[in-house]
Amino acid sequence: MRIATWNVNSLTARLNHVLTWLAANPVDVLCLQELKMTDDKFPLDALREAGYEAAIFGQKTYNGVAILSRTPVREVVKNIVGFDDEHARVIAATVDGPTGPIRVVNGYFVNGQALDSDKFVYKMNWLTGLQAYLRAELAAHPQLVLLGDFNITPEDQDSYDPVGLAGTIHHSEQERAHFRALLDLGLTDSFRMFEQPPKSFSWWDYRMLGYQKNRGLRIDHILVSDAVKAQVKGCAIDRVPRKWEKPSDHAPVVLEL
Repeated sequence: MRIATWNVNSLTARLNHVLTWLAANPVDVLCLQELKMTDDKFPLDALREAGYEAAIFGQKTYNGVAILSRTPVREVVKNIVGFDDEHARVIAATVDGPTGPIRVVNGYFVNGQALDSDKFVYKMNWLTGLQAYLRAELAAHPQLVLLGDFNITPEDQDSYDPVGLAGTIHHSEQERAHFRALLDLGLTDSFRMFEQPPKSFSWWDYRMLGYQKNRGLRIDHILVSDAVKAQVKGCAIDRVPRKWEKPSDHAPVVLEL
C-alpha cells in the first residue's frame, strides 16, 4: 500500500499535474492540501475516472484539504475536534489497509507568518489543539497516519540555511517543540526511518531560482503510529513534478507499507 501527501497550491491550477502524477504513480491514498476551492468546484468526476473516491473539505481562495482513495473513505471528520477554527485545514477518514483499517489525518498546518505576529499565536494554539485531538484519535485508531504540509522544519538538516534562518518561521524552537510533542504521542517521522540523501527538501520558493539552487525546506511530513511503523517499507520525496511547467512549490511525499 502507498499513501502520499502533496500540497498542490491550487487544485484548479494543478489538476492535470495531479492526474498525470497519479497515472504514473497509482498510489492507494493521496492527501491534498491548499485546494483553494469550495466543495462544489472539486473535480470529483475527473478523479473518479482516475479510480479515486474523495473526502473533501474545501474553502474559497485559501486552504482546503482532501483525501483521495482507491477504496471507500468512511468516518470522515472535518477540522480539529474541540478547536474552533473557521479555516478548512484538517480532514480525517478511515481507509482499508493491508492489516485492517487505517485512520488517515490530513492537515494543512498553519503557516504562522512571523514569530511576532497574531498568526503565530494562532499557529501555537492550533498545534496545541491538534495534539489533544490526535491523542484521542490514536486511542480510538491504533493504525494512524498523520500527514500533510506541517510548515515546520523538524531539524536543521531539513533547511537549506539552518544558520541564517535560525529562529525564523518554520525554524523556531517553539514550532519544533510542537513537532516533538506529536512524536511523543507515539508517532514516528517515516522519512527519517531510512537513510536519505543530504539536503532532501519538499518545498522550494518560486523566487530566486529556489528549486534550481535547491534552496528548500522539508516541511511536508508523514508520521505513523507504532502499529503502522512496523509495516513501513520506505518513504521518499518525488521531486519530478516540481520540474514541470507551472508546478506547485511542493513535491509529493510517498509512504510505502
